[in-house]
Amino acid sequence: MRMGRALIAVVVASVLAAGALAPAASAHPASPQAADPSTYERSIPPLTDSGGRTLTLRGWNVEDKANRGEAALSAITERHFRDLRANGFNFARLLVFWDDLEPRRGQYSERYLRKIERILDWAHRHRIQVLIDAHQDVFGPAFGHRGIPEWATRTDGLPFTPNPDDWFSEYFQPAVQRAFTHLYEDPDLRRAQDAMWQVLAERFRDHPAVIGYDLINEPMGELRDGEDLATAARRIEAQHLTPMYNRLARAIRAEDRSTWLFVEPTPIVGEGVPTGLGRIHDSRTVYAPHFYNTAMEAGADYDPEAGWIEAYEAAVTAYPARHRMPVVVGEWGPLNNSLPSMGRFYREAVASLSRYSSGWAGYVWCYGGGYCAVDERGRFRTNKEQTATPYAPAVAGAVRSDAYEAATRSYRLAYRAAARPGITELSLPPSTRGWRVSVTGRAADVLGKAPYGGRLAVVAWPGAEVVVTVREAGPHGRTDRP
Repeated sequence: MRMGRALIAVVVASVLAAGALAPAASAHPASPQAADPSTYERSIPPLTDSGGRTLTLRGWNVEDKANRGEAALSAITERHFRDLRANGFNFARLLVFWDDLEPRRGQYSERYLRKIERILDWAHRHRIQVLIDAHQDVFGPAFGHRGIPEWATRTDGLPFTPNPDDWFSEYFQPAVQRAFTHLYEDPDLRRAQDAMWQVLAERFRDHPAVIGYDLINEPMGELRDGEDLATAARRIEAQHLTPMYNRLARAIRAEDRSTWLFVEPTPIVGEGVPTGLGRIHDSRTVYAPHFYNTAMEAGADYDPEAGWIEAYEAAVTAYPARHRMPVVVGEWGPLNNSLPSMGRFYREAVASLSRYSSGWAGYVWCYGGGYCAVDERGRFRTNKEQTATPYAPAVAGAVRSDAYEAATRSYRLAYRAAARPGITELSLPPSTRGWRVSVTGRAADVLGKAPYGGRLAVVAWPGAEVVVTVREAGPHGRTDRP
């Protein structure tokens, strides 16, 4: 998601008018959640696997927006997943497009499904878990983008004027907004959307790489006359997105009873606006907001004094805490990552995401410039190496604390081992200096060796209190202490 400069004033003024975003003078919101993160940390449950282990997902979006038809998904190769794994990541959010899956009403592309399956096979080979994301940008190809097919686009003849210099502003064109209303309200389009997801769920429900389905990317809707943006977002979430997600959940569960369902609010949540989503009546649902700042997406540097991360964290945690849902942030990361304060942004963003989420997918794993995580040679672009830190992809027990300290390159995990034996997994990113790992706790031990990065396993006596400490070695092989 990217908002241009032309839209910044509208968004910020609208949100401020609704009282949803604290101004810079009140940089640290007085929310009890902002003041005491442990409040929502205790209320937001973790993502878990079938064995009850606490999961952490760290990775990136993987996409091919440029190619379609016979060439669809051709820009995604096995290298993407091999490199993700080599850098310590275990998660990919894979963008798929309804217009490629069902180019004509009721005719699903077997070629496209096979291409998705091949990508999932690559991911599984490299132990990357995949979230299948039904992606849309500005609704779909009827408006020059990707997503909902043209045959499912109804505008009632309302106008649309392209704005390639600020494509996100096209969401506010009358034709685009009306198309969303028809998608939410027209019975035949709702049935078509249900059927599309049932095709995906039936095909991929047993694939070992698939961890979840992201039901629609960055959904928007139609503003009413005189309605500010924050109020409109909450109404759209309450009146359109909530029933849509419950309907899609019922449709998917007819084919797949266990795969996690990921639901998103509107992208306006990025300005610290609490969502208006209601309860999703499915016990395996994940809240999947995005983490973008309007000014930064338009090219501005990170402003630590503005309190944006604090405001976002306070707002985004209220809904999952109330409804007892895990959180996985589906997209984040600024375009201009090398500006003077971006190093601090990445440190503070990773720390914030770790406080309340079960993981995240940065935007985007590609080889080049712009939003790409790495350059053509596969080297991290400026500041993006800070996303590659030690973490625990799976913990066989109840996590007491889990924190990485960027200043000392040290990681500490404390947990109470589960009553039944299980394996806790550690992931260490590549390090030329090497990592030092220690563990304390009854019968606790580290299995394997990964001094310069890789995966390790930790075992402990059931019920034991375990502490795992990871530190990067100093320049001469010594361990730098905090």
